[in-house]
Amino acid sequence: MFKIGVMASGGGSNFKAIIDRIGEGDLEAQCKFLITNNAGCGAVHHAEEFGIPVHHISGKTHPDQAAYEAAMLEVLDKYDVDLLILAGYMKALPLCMLKRMPDRILNIHPSLLPKFGGKGFFGHHVHEAVLAAHETESGPTVHLVSEEIDRGRILAQTKVPVMKDDTADTLAARVLVQEHALYWKTIKEYAASLGL
Repeated sequence: MFKIGVMASGGGSNFKAIIDRIGEGDLEAQCKFLITNNAGCGAVHHAEEFGIPVHHISGKTHPDQAAYEAAMLEVLDKYDVDLLILAGYMKALPLCMLKRMPDRILNIHPSLLPKFGGKGFFGHHVHEAVLAAHETESGPTVHLVSEEIDRGRILAQTKVPVMKDDTADTLAARVLVQEHALYWKTIKEYAASLGL
């Protein structure tokens, strides 16, 4: 059984989907912590429900950049996880974390990367851009986190059709269903590929 840590900023539906799969025995992993930059987010409630330790680390708690980075590394050192899973974490990771866990940090993005990725492409901005470009398909991508936002090695994608009458909301909902199905399987497969 391998160990994961999760980072999230929002509602935490991907986080909950992963925790549910662990609980059901589909994903043989232990979730050791949640790091959030938003103490009031939904992900925190999910963590508390499942008894997962929560660490609020943000510019509010650690206004000094060096202290902020040290706090992040302290959590990684304390729990010694095998993989770090970003589940709607809305800040770029400090370089020190990427160096501490090379090729061990995964993220899910709501478009078929490399399209509609990078700075400014998050949440509804992604789906609005997909619709504005008249794309016929979209879908989630799971990738490794690298120094360049949304440019790490792609591990898995699921294609979702874009309907003519789609809004950003309807497309987002359809993609999210596939995110929940794809992320835990990709974590499982990637862990296996590393011999975890």
